[in-house]
Amino acid sequence: MDLGGEFCVACGAEPPLFYDRMCKKCTLLRVTPIVVPETVQHFQCARCGLHEVGGRWVDLPLEELYEDILSRVLEVHDEVSGLDFGLAAEVIDDRNTRLHLQFSGEVSGIPFAEEHQLLARRSNSVCITCGRIAGNYYEATVQLRSAGRKLNEDELATLRASLNSLLAEMPPDPMFFINSENSVVGGYDVILGSKGLARSWARYLVRNWGGQIKETNSVVGMKDGMDVTRLTVLYRKPGYDIGDVVRWRKNLWRIGSWTGEGAMVMRINRAERTGATWRDLEKLSVQATLSEQFFVDLITQDSSVGEFLDPEKWTPVSISLPYDHSGNKIKVAKVDDEWVALPHLSVDDTEGV
Repeated sequence: MDLGGEFCVACGAEPPLFYDRMCKKCTLLRVTPIVVPETVQHFQCARCGLHEVGGRWVDLPLEELYEDILSRVLEVHDEVSGLDFGLAAEVIDDRNTRLHLQFSGEVSGIPFAEEHQLLARRSNSVCITCGRIAGNYYEATVQLRSAGRKLNEDELATLRASLNSLLAEMPPDPMFFINSENSVVGGYDVILGSKGLARSWARYLVRNWGGQIKETNSVVGMKDGMDVTRLTVLYRKPGYDIGDVVRWRKNLWRIGSWTGEGAMVMRINRAERTGATWRDLEKLSVQATLSEQFFVDLITQDSSVGEFLDPEKWTPVSISLPYDHSGNKIKVAKVDDEWVALPHLSVDDTEGV
C-alpha cells in the first residue's frame, strides 16, 4: 500500500473508493440503500369503499394503492440512483396483505439488489362524505319543476342525469354528495351536501334547457356566533324545448336557443329572428314538439312549392317550402291539421339528417 495515496477509511484497502472514501465492500456494509418498515396501516371507508390517500378519500385500484403506500413509507438513501422495483401482493386475509418487494439500482455507482417484505394492514374507517350523509348533513335542496305543467318521466330522468354528468366534470370534493332525492307532486327534489354544487347544477340546467332559477335561504341554527343557513334552489324548466313549434303573438315560431333572460325564436314563414324574455313567452302555446316533427323526402319541387307523401295517410301533399330550403328533404310538422314546413335549426342536425 502506498502510504502517501488514498485508502479506505474503514479497512485501509486501496482504491477504488466510493461513498465517504470507503471501498466497495465497506460501502455496501455501512450504507443501507433501502429502508422498508415491517408493517404499515391504511384506512378504507366501510360504507363506500374509498381509500384514504394523503389525507384525501379516493377510489384507487389495489395495485395503485399499494404503490402509493410504498411511496409514502419507503426510505431511499441519497446516494441511490436508477432505482427500480417490483411488487407482488399476497393476500393473507380480508384485512392483511403481504407485499413482496424487489429493488435494484446503484448506490454510489455500485449495483445492488435487495428483497423486502411489507405487511399492509387495512382498518375500517368512515370517509367525510359518508359521515355527513349518516348524520343527515346537507346544505342545499334543488327543486326541479316546470312552468305551467308537470314534468314527465323522461324529462325528470334527463334532468337528474345531468347532475351525474356535471359531477364527472368537476374536481372531486367531499362536499359534493347527494344526501337524498325523491319524487314530489309536479317534480323532483334533490338534497345536496354543497351550496356551490346546487348553484352550479342550476346554472348547468339553464344553459342546457333554459328556464329560470330562484334562490331562498333559511336559517337553521348558529355556529361560532354566525347563522347557519340552508339554500333552496327552485329550477323551473320551460314548458317547451329548443326546436318546438309554438304560437306566439298570433304567428308560428320555432324555439332556436336559450339566452340568459329567455330564448331566441325564429319565425317560420319568413326570415325573422328575435329575442324574447321569459315574461314575453308566458302566453305562448306549443303546437308541435320536436318529437312530433318529421323529415320527409320531396317527390317534386319548384322554387316555392314541394310535394311529399303524408306520413300518416300516404297521399301526396303540396306544401310551401321554407325560406332557407335546399336539397330534397324538408322538416314538417302538423299544426291545426295542416302540414307546415319548418326552417332549419342546429338541433335538427342531431337527428342524423
